Amino acid sequence: MARKAIRSGKASGEVTEDELRQHIRAKGADYLKDPNITSVGIGLKNGEGPICLQFTVGAKGESALEALVTNRIPEMIEVNGKPVPTDVIERSYRPSYKIVAPEQLDLRRQRVDPLRPGISVAHIAETAGTVGLVVFDRATGAPCILSNWHVLNGNTGKIGDTIVQPGPFDDNNTALNEAGILLRSHLGAAGDCALARIRSRGYDRSVYGLDVVPKRMARVALGDRVIKSGRTTANTRGIVRRVDVMAKIDYGVPAGEQAIGGFEIGPDKSDLPPDGEITKGGDSGSAWLIFDKGKATDIFAGLHFAGETDAAADEHALACYAASVQKKLDFVLEPELAITMAHEGMATTVPRAGYDPNFLGVAVSEPGLSTAFKRDAVNFGRAQTIPYTHFSVCLSAKRRMARYVAWNIDGARMVILPRRGFGLDPRIDAKYQLGDELYVDNRVDRGHIARRADLCWGPVPEAEQANRDSFYFTNIAPQHERFNQSSRKGLWGELENLVFEQADLKDIKLSVQGGPIFGKDDTPYRDALVPRTFWKLIAYVGSDSRLRCTAFILSQENLLSDLETLDLDPLRIYQISLAELAVKTALDFSALNEADITVNPELVTRPARPEALIDRKSPITEIHAPGDIRL
Repeated sequence: MARKAIRSGKASGEVTEDELRQHIRAKGADYLKDPNITSVGIGLKNGEGPICLQFTVGAKGESALEALVTNRIPEMIEVNGKPVPTDVIERSYRPSYKIVAPEQLDLRRQRVDPLRPGISVAHIAETAGTVGLVVFDRATGAPCILSNWHVLNGNTGKIGDTIVQPGPFDDNNTALNEAGILLRSHLGAAGDCALARIRSRGYDRSVYGLDVVPKRMARVALGDRVIKSGRTTANTRGIVRRVDVMAKIDYGVPAGEQAIGGFEIGPDKSDLPPDGEITKGGDSGSAWLIFDKGKATDIFAGLHFAGETDAAADEHALACYAASVQKKLDFVLEPELAITMAHEGMATTVPRAGYDPNFLGVAVSEPGLSTAFKRDAVNFGRAQTIPYTHFSVCLSAKRRMARYVAWNIDGARMVILPRRGFGLDPRIDAKYQLGDELYVDNRVDRGHIARRADLCWGPVPEAEQANRDSFYFTNIAPQHERFNQSSRKGLWGELENLVFEQADLKDIKLSVQGGPIFGKDDTPYRDALVPRTFWKLIAYVGSDSRLRCTAFILSQENLLSDLETLDLDPLRIYQISLAELAVKTALDFSALNEADITVNPELVTRPARPEALIDRKSPITEIHAPGDIRL
């Protein structure tokens, strides 16, 4: 397929694709605050010139600058100290849900069973959009309709609502047209997307009019040729002409103006429709597929969500990135990759023994709880922790999330398993669990406290049960979506691996404890408080048979100033003493004090770099790189 790649930027003074992408992620929302700027992305100057930062504006000219109280876009913008040219195009956007009168009734606008991608669909209270693809919920394996938020959810929708096919605009006899229920949705920087679980219908995965079953995904590049099958304009082709676009779209009340990320598609002049339109109202939710060697491929490129306003001469479309949509909605393209959870309601074959304090051959007790914390803990029988496979959870009734999780890792018996789907623990009253309602339509991710990969060990049935258990919301805490990625380039998530790789271990085993640090200044959000700081304690036995413990904290405070934007400050990781950890968490770790390597130098077998030590009296080390960690 034709690809016009972005310059590598290796030559002196040239900017790289990653630098441009990071610049847009960091500054895109600020650019869109200008009332005249409608989008910003990476494109080719004047359509065929050098790589540039390409802006679209609602109006050009001096009169527009004065009337809109806007600023002129400079000809060059510095990115990491390197000049990058700009390009300015007059253009504005709207969601592709403004319905045009049907010119001719065809199969795309009728009731179809089995339903297929490329036909009419909508929330029962909306108008009409397009079934993008038939995909599968990663958790249950259930077949689902993939389309847009503004098609399947909209401003009045909620999870569980009825989805009809065709959409009400095409057939108002909605009582006979139920096709599914709204399962998940997202509207934000990652895209305009939603999933509806298919119900009361059969399905055919092949795209109507293209007769191809999408099985793969790609991240598009400038110059890629794509094709879609839409409810209104049927099969139309285009060429990717801008990537990493951040566009400003008004979705009406109450969603309002949103910054949506994706890429832009222009018409393929070698195959123009008679009217020149590659999208019209009603095409929302269509799947753009890679077009190669004269035909549609099975490669999903993006999810169509918007087009130009009115009868603009500059025809174009906007699409969300396939991978971003998949991450937010948690689906797979192939049914054999989806996980069947039918056995979840059956008796468990592997006992849930929970955290083993003697797993290392010496005692690594769970943190001690104050009287107030004991009263706040959700009891499981007479216990104040809930047992799972290879881990236990101390669940705070007031905060509805784990106060701490304690888990065991057997590095010699790890099993690689696919991801599952998130859910409430049926053994625990739902009122003590923060479920999916906290995580939809925002930039808050479901963050594992005990890492999924840490828990998947042992015989396959046991590892598989631990894998499923890790996805219960009792082991999940709300975190900004770039929490792990931003934490010193993933160092926080790799701490256990680093101990395995660099510590002088007797056995390839760890006992780990961790959780959020609840603070009075935590961010209120959707009837919950989002923690600003997390902690982790790692215990292991050295080759000298002595127990060692080390603790870390990570703050995401700077990430929570705006949960809907891309302006992210770096996180800070510290290695701290157990005494300091006890002060911050109000938990009791005194049983492990003698094993604390930060205050017992004779236990340290691999010192941190000398310059990393900040305070020798109360050892606190800021961790910038693996070499800063004492083990």
